[in-house]
Amino acid sequence: MIIAICSFSLMDVTVKALAPIVGTIPALWARYTGQMVIVLVLISPHLRQTVRTEFPVLQLARSVLLMGATAFFFLALSRIPLTDAAALMSINPVIITLGAALFLGERLGPRRVTGIFVALCGALIIIRPGSDVFSPAALYPLAAALCYSSYALLTRRVGDRESVWTSLFYTGLVGTLLLSVAVPFAWTPPPLEGWLLMGLVALFGTGGQLFLIRAFSAGEASMLAPYSYVGLIFAAVWGVVFFSEWPDGWTVCGALVIALAGLYVWYRETYRR
Repeated sequence: MIIAICSFSLMDVTVKALAPIVGTIPALWARYTGQMVIVLVLISPHLRQTVRTEFPVLQLARSVLLMGATAFFFLALSRIPLTDAAALMSINPVIITLGAALFLGERLGPRRVTGIFVALCGALIIIRPGSDVFSPAALYPLAAALCYSSYALLTRRVGDRESVWTSLFYTGLVGTLLLSVAVPFAWTPPPLEGWLLMGLVALFGTGGQLFLIRAFSAGEASMLAPYSYVGLIFAAVWGVVFFSEWPDGWTVCGALVIALAGLYVWYRETYRR
């Protein structure tokens, strides 16, 4: 799970550098088309076996949700600092905890409800609606978190009943087909630097998704969710190192509130049953 989070955080850094060069839609297209090429090369000896799925509707829904999460987060990265986007996105473990209770049969107790409420308060601290610093772009990571949480829950629903490569194939296929329709209207030939960054986006995105699917196929959603907070550390470090973006006090405070709320729920539900 931590390897997946590290890979995704490196993808985010690459996208933040790439988006001003080629735009958000071509960056998205590179992420999914690159994944499709990588997966096809790796599974070509077993293509027929890999494309068979017992859950076509779930695979389609997963693919659309992941693409939605990626699109919203890429939009956020092009408009707000990396640390702010990651801090708001970090509300997803709490959403996963709620969704696991509602859709996977896990118990929804008062501690989980409290954790969800506190995490939302943390998000509001970062966004600060009504203040002069509020940006509508801050809503993009929240939409991304909702899509990602739904994707993670469906991934857990599929579990280990299908190959990780089957899931990778369908997310790459759906993303490539949908974005290939849109990319001609936003395409400008990128320089060499743009092509290199597009390749890195595909590599980091595919690697992150591979390890993420393996993690959610092997472990309970609510148990894995807290590890997502490691992404806050990666985002803070990369933001400073690559973009000289130092998080302000409000962002740090809100991120801590969200992380502590999620960790509290995880600890109480796991070790105090």
